[in-house]
Amino acid sequence: MNNRFLIIDSEILPGVFLKVIKVKEFLRTGKVKDISEGVKKVGISRSTYYKYKDSVFAMSEGVNGHKVTLGFMILHKAGALSQIIDKIAQKHGNILTINQDIPINNAASVSITFDASKLIIDINELIEDIKLIDSIVNVRLVAVE
Repeated sequence: MNNRFLIIDSEILPGVFLKVIKVKEFLRTGKVKDISEGVKKVGISRSTYYKYKDSVFAMSEGVNGHKVTLGFMILHKAGALSQIIDKIAQKHGNILTINQDIPINNAASVSITFDASKLIIDINELIEDIKLIDSIVNVRLVAVE
């Protein structure tokens, strides 16, 4: 069977998967010296870590060198779209396409696809940063390729 990758909200996953991701993060950032220290710190066994380590990834691990499409509903205000574009550029995302519908009821639907290979933050952090922009009604991850 071929591998199929899914994007799943971590809220519905068993906690062990998040703990495996946390150990991988600790190892990558040097917060622990080895796997034994990492698994002890998060409270899982080494065998659990090895069972899932090659199958569970944080979004930031999965998007290197890939395209990400975000969908937005933005208020019809001058500069709203440019604030989103600026935020993506500040975090080293490279915009590939922008599609915007005409505003209806003072809001417009926008989708932006960008190269996430050089992002200096996690995609989830970028989404949270974008949500802080005043003119944003909502943001959603549409696709990762």
